Amino acid sequence: MKNKFNSFFFIYINFIFILAIYYLYQKHTVGNDSTISEWIINYQGGFTRRGLIGEICFQVANKFNLQLRFVIFLIQSFIYFIYSIIIFLYLKDSQKNCLIIIALFSPIFLLYPIAEIEVLARKEIFLYIGFIIFLFLSSINLSKNIPLIYIFFIYPILYLIWEPFILFSFFSILVILIRNFNSSLKKVVLKCMLSFSSTVIVIAIIVLDKFNAAEHNLMKESLMINFNESCYMSCAYLSSKSSIKAQFASVYNLLSIEVIFRYSLILLIGFMPLMILAYNSKFKSKIFFLPNNFLLVLLSILTPVIILFSAGTDWGRWVNMSYTFSILTFFYLLKNNFIKINNKIKFFDDFNLRNKKISIIFFIFFAFMWNPKTGMTGDVATNSLYKIIYNTSKSVFKFQSIRLFQDSPIIKFHKEFIE
Repeated sequence: MKNKFNSFFFIYINFIFILAIYYLYQKHTVGNDSTISEWIINYQGGFTRRGLIGEICFQVANKFNLQLRFVIFLIQSFIYFIYSIIIFLYLKDSQKNCLIIIALFSPIFLLYPIAEIEVLARKEIFLYIGFIIFLFLSSINLSKNIPLIYIFFIYPILYLIWEPFILFSFFSILVILIRNFNSSLKKVVLKCMLSFSSTVIVIAIIVLDKFNAAEHNLMKESLMINFNESCYMSCAYLSSKSSIKAQFASVYNLLSIEVIFRYSLILLIGFMPLMILAYNSKFKSKIFFLPNNFLLVLLSILTPVIILFSAGTDWGRWVNMSYTFSILTFFYLLKNNFIKINNKIKFFDDFNLRNKKISIIFFIFFAFMWNPKTGMTGDVATNSLYKIIYNTSKSVFKFQSIRLFQDSPIIKFHKEFIE
């Protein structure tokens, strides 16, 4: 199963990567693209949150007399290439069963940025890369101090790129606790405090910094003068949504019973395979004050992410980020033999072997036929993989409209099922 999975997963990752580069190229010149708006934030008006990557792009474009959007496209493509490589290397050779494979192909994980290209190559991709490298360095075969040094020097940079990363820092703290389970709690806490001390300083600078209207105007003027580029969406929000109160108000005004119900189902269904795995996974050794069941630990470290849902309307992104950090952490525990999966869970393998056709249909429906939209008020998208292939083919080959497969019984059934 492992060899077959690696081959299929390699093809899957390459499929996603090729589509990602194509979509990034197609949309990098679009005037209202949300990804670009996030990447053009810079330090030309003074220090501001999330401006590090934009300043790098600004300086490179100025230095080599290139279009800012083209430089952003090149850096996005390179970063996505790095992400594709390390995600494949990280996931390819670990323990696999049918439920783990289903969890890997959840539509709120790797395929999601391709299904919702508004999310594609947003700044969280730097966080994923940084966290996976941290997990590699936290291997039981390496020194316990290496990941702590890594956090001290690298995590402040990640916070400068996207400061809400602090809400996902508890995943790193969990890994440190598990990696040092045979040390005294006092010593581990001291190590954590020292390794995150540089992060605390950076967060304090971000929180205390007041990016005023005059500085924002300077940044806008520099973009217009140097690149004829307007400051819009995420870039403009630095001025209009600078206060925490304003951010929470934007979510509160859109909140409804329908939104809560829809995202409760999205979380329940999208996380279900991973939650079943977590519920049936026990730590092999006692980890300080942590419960023995991994599901309880996972739910605890996900709790701070509620703040992100309360302060931002991109709920699809928050779901994707929560799942990504969760499943990467699960694989770390599995790869390093910190948890044991209950043997009773093997009934999923037995069921799949006995009912291959039913299992294949279920897998296709679960993994490729739906995904949440980016915004919290958006309805659930259907026929995700079909739309990805169809829309890409339509764009590449310039054909107008083909209803191939759209009236097939399986597509009709799926639409009725979703409705």
